[in-house]
Amino acid sequence: MSRRRVVVAGLGDSGLLTAIQLARHNDVVGLSAKPGLVSGQELGVRLSRPDEWTRNYWIPFERFRALDGVRTLHATLTGVNLGARTVFAQNPDGSALTEPYDTLIISTGVSNGFWRQPSLQSSTDVAEDLRAAHQRLISARSVIVIGGGAAAVSSAANLAMTWPNLRVDLYFPGERALTQHAPRVWDRIRRRLNELHVGLHPGHRALIPEGFACDRITDQPVQWISGQSPASAGAVVWATGRVRPNTDWLPPELRDEHGFVRVTPQLQVPGHRNIFAVGDVAATDPLRASARNRADHLVAHNVRAAASGRPMRTYRPAAHRWGSVLGAQPDGLEVFAPSGHAFRFPAWSVERVLQPWIVSRGIYRGIRDTPRKDSPA
Repeated sequence: MSRRRVVVAGLGDSGLLTAIQLARHNDVVGLSAKPGLVSGQELGVRLSRPDEWTRNYWIPFERFRALDGVRTLHATLTGVNLGARTVFAQNPDGSALTEPYDTLIISTGVSNGFWRQPSLQSSTDVAEDLRAAHQRLISARSVIVIGGGAAAVSSAANLAMTWPNLRVDLYFPGERALTQHAPRVWDRIRRRLNELHVGLHPGHRALIPEGFACDRITDQPVQWISGQSPASAGAVVWATGRVRPNTDWLPPELRDEHGFVRVTPQLQVPGHRNIFAVGDVAATDPLRASARNRADHLVAHNVRAAASGRPMRTYRPAAHRWGSVLGAQPDGLEVFAPSGHAFRFPAWSVERVLQPWIVSRGIYRGIRDTPRKDSPA
């Protein structure tokens, strides 16, 4: 079978892995608004220890060995012609870009707070964002974190661990946080937050001002639609989980009522045998779990199967979120299974085994210490 031209629209966590899987048997073009992988994972570590976060989660594309055969384009997606099988984008200089495809993979992710935005950025822009958020928190004597998901909980915990004298309060709308995880996960994380003297405030639902996209750290008092008195701090981190799919460039017929990409259980867009979606942008299930369950393997298999007429595999999402909540810490990394049971990687194994062997070589198939010599970077 001849090699097919595959365009991967979006090279975040899911898109990058999918491009790596497809590069073995296809001519792959990846389009990204960032000049490398700028992961949406581990917000708490990103805010509190940005240098440590950068080592594992902000990686230029030229460092990925498995992308050597992939043409990566730094551009903003603007549209697609489904009949002509062509994607349209805009280069950083404003000029137009067109890319034909045999197969299109939609993996443009979602916008969520200041740390996950679809804007076109240079390496300098990414570095400045990291520095500015960190400096903003260094200068604060107290911090409010709003939200009940993993990003909010991780932020509160890591800020308290990094700066023990910083007053940190976590406000969340339900009786407990981490409602998308198995219940025992919150029981364990709550004990850790109590040890760190993080103030826990259940039953608080923030009033989000009209037009406010939660895309910056603020210092104004927070109002509550749940009836409590306003709360104030030197810095307010908004991690409310109000995600917005990055799908404005797609025609309406590909999107559901919330803007996410409609998919079959095979992660194929209904009515379009040559279009697939993966990651947070794909309307797979309420948790959009294909972003966290290595669905890149399944998509790569199904792309080949669709082209050859073979049966495709079905994606089966997990019932609960799983993985790390707080990120790597000086005493190791705690990871939760979908059941909520925890297992720990000791600190020595994170740096000597997990990152260099399991992540770098196993998952990403090799990451160079520096970009290859012929790279334009």
